[in-house]
Amino acid sequence: MNRTAATVSLLGALPLLGVLATAAPAAADGASPAASDLPAVTQQRSDVQQSGCWKPSAKTADRTPWERVYLRPEEAWTRGRGAGVTVAVLGSGVDAAAGGEGGALAGRLRLGPRLYGQGGSGRDCVGHGTFLAALVAARPGPAGAAAGPAAGPAAGPVGIAPEATVLAVAVTDDAGTTTPDLLAQGIRAAVDGGARIAVVGVPVPVPSQALTDAVGYAAARGVLLVAPAGPDGQPGRDPVYPAGYPGVLAVAAVGPGGAPTATGSASGPTPARVDLAAPGEGLLATGPGGGQAGSSGPSGAAAIVGGTAALLLAREPGLTAGQLTARLESTAYRPGTTLPDPNLGWGTVDPVAATAAGPPPAGPPPLPAPVTVPPAPDRTATARAGAVAGASAVLTAAIALTAAARRAARRRRATG
Repeated sequence: MNRTAATVSLLGALPLLGVLATAAPAAADGASPAASDLPAVTQQRSDVQQSGCWKPSAKTADRTPWERVYLRPEEAWTRGRGAGVTVAVLGSGVDAAAGGEGGALAGRLRLGPRLYGQGGSGRDCVGHGTFLAALVAARPGPAGAAAGPAAGPAAGPVGIAPEATVLAVAVTDDAGTTTPDLLAQGIRAAVDGGARIAVVGVPVPVPSQALTDAVGYAAARGVLLVAPAGPDGQPGRDPVYPAGYPGVLAVAAVGPGGAPTATGSASGPTPARVDLAAPGEGLLATGPGGGQAGSSGPSGAAAIVGGTAALLLAREPGLTAGQLTARLESTAYRPGTTLPDPNLGWGTVDPVAATAAGPPPAGPPPLPAPVTVPPAPDRTATARAGAVAGASAVLTAAIALTAAARRAARRRRATG
């Protein structure tokens, strides 16, 4: 099956996959739970003072999450798994145990600074930062999936780039809230810590001069910033930051059917910019203290895009942040609408196509013909192909004539 046909077939199956992955009934004793049966990780926790920090989950799921079926990162892993690339996760911290022996990030977790409160960045009271880090880089096997021989190395949740290194930078308080200036400090810490990609887990509703300067600092040093286009679990699309800044890759979430979620629907007088979309509903990943959790929102989608960028950068280390963005946008699944789509940007990220493609073209991503599901017959394909072939022939002839003229000019100068 070719790539287009496979994509169409998969998209057609996504509503069913969504039912299996996120809306299954409660698991029977000994059975694998669905995302809806697992503890829910949220971007912020208003009850942390009353209920305390995140309690480790004893539940695991040996089923394959829908987002992994959708994106098929295993096909991209034949070209590399993100080794040698450091991805910073800016949020509530990343549980230090995840980087220990047997952890989901074993040997690949670096602890950066905690910019607010007590303790280090290896303490994650909310659980959200650990969840995002696992989406980026959790390894396959019993730690990144479910324990037990029935699970096997391919079962359960696995990060998009399972050999990438995660740099934890804690920028929130114990409840998961932050400020523009704390985010600015976190971005600078990520850059200075050697990250090539920085995933911002918690956006802020207003900018600041410090945040503006920090985004420029990252851009000047070739670091790709990936940020959610909106907050998790809140309707509307007023701009948030740093996604509202030019040059920051703004990511929206899609559900199992491929449609944008509530936070990805355009509304209000000043809708936020969206550059890319990625799975964000009913995600499965490892939580603090082991076990697994579920979560939904564009922050998870941003982590998946960050992991995809790590796969690409590991394969082509010389890519600039701008080239990474261009490749991710130009190889995305197209939504079949005028691009960029206000809800999906240039489309849904595609790790397989991004890592298989050649060097990105100069300028903005191309605008391919819209694709419908199922695809409508295109009776002008032959005519378009002929036109393209004709244009290519004319361009080739023009290049040849130009080269010949230059050679003749050089000969005249040499004999003159």
